[in-house]
Amino acid sequence: MPTLRLDLLALMASLCALLGSNAGAGGLKTGDTFPDLQAAGLEGHCPADLKGKTVLVDFWASWCGPCKQSFPVMEELHKQYGPRGLVIIAISVDQNKRDMADFLKKNPVSFAVLRDAAQKLVARVDVAAMPSSFLLDGQGKVRFIHTGFHGAETRKEYERQIESLLGK
Repeated sequence: MPTLRLDLLALMASLCALLGSNAGAGGLKTGDTFPDLQAAGLEGHCPADLKGKTVLVDFWASWCGPCKQSFPVMEELHKQYGPRGLVIIAISVDQNKRDMADFLKKNPVSFAVLRDAAQKLVARVDVAAMPSSFLLDGQGKVRFIHTGFHGAETRKEYERQIESLLGK
């Protein structure tokens, strides 16, 4: 059993490195229009009308350590900025729905959580690492991109960027 656990940890580390190696290889850039989430074939309930809203789209996975740290921060951002127009949509890349459900039991949130089981949106956006997030303006344009999660530093960046898009 310990060998299986070490093999699984090595596989997860390799996958993180592989995902991270795509950085700068293309994908969405600041100023690009984010793909239509309603048409992306995602599982779950996507908020209906995002036009005119500031939207934080976060790609995550149950096996991602930094995602466990980012979820409480995003929940706090949702509570803080949701009344002012911020919509947070977390998109799981887990292929197994149960893995996502188990993660959410341990890390409950009140913002929208969807699943890209077929990995179509992930491929189209060319997600560089887990977690990766895209902060969109009211026209659906990518204004800020975050790769990874670095605790208080990332939280401060989110707050500054969200404030700039919502206006004070």
